[in-house]
Amino acid sequence: MPFETIETGIAPSASPVSDCNRAGRHLWLVAIAEDPVTGNIVDGGIEDQTRQTLANLDQAVRAAGGTLADIVSVQVFLTDRNDAGGMNRVYAEHFAKPYPVRATVVVKELLAAGLRIEITATAVLS
Repeated sequence: MPFETIETGIAPSASPVSDCNRAGRHLWLVAIAEDPVTGNIVDGGIEDQTRQTLANLDQAVRAAGGTLADIVSVQVFLTDRNDAGGMNRVYAEHFAKPYPVRATVVVKELLAAGLRIEITATAVLS
């Protein structure tokens, strides 16, 4: 197999997906605003959901032996363009210069009811 799935300690999805795969020094990650134990979507606004999503991303990258500083590329999916400001405020608490390359996309909806943000990322470990 060309990659391995990393056990992150986050509640597994009911869908046939992984939240962290590793191939050599490269990681591909995805995180949503779910409680890592129960898998329930967290209540609250975009800042609460962004904070939980980034905490899950941090937990996943650490499970693979890295940190958020190893992330080189991020894709943020929002369901409301008006949430960009709140997302950016929380995002800036977790990433420092030099920032990862980032695309932010507004989508009609995400799969889980009440979910306002989803983040995918690529990391390169030392």
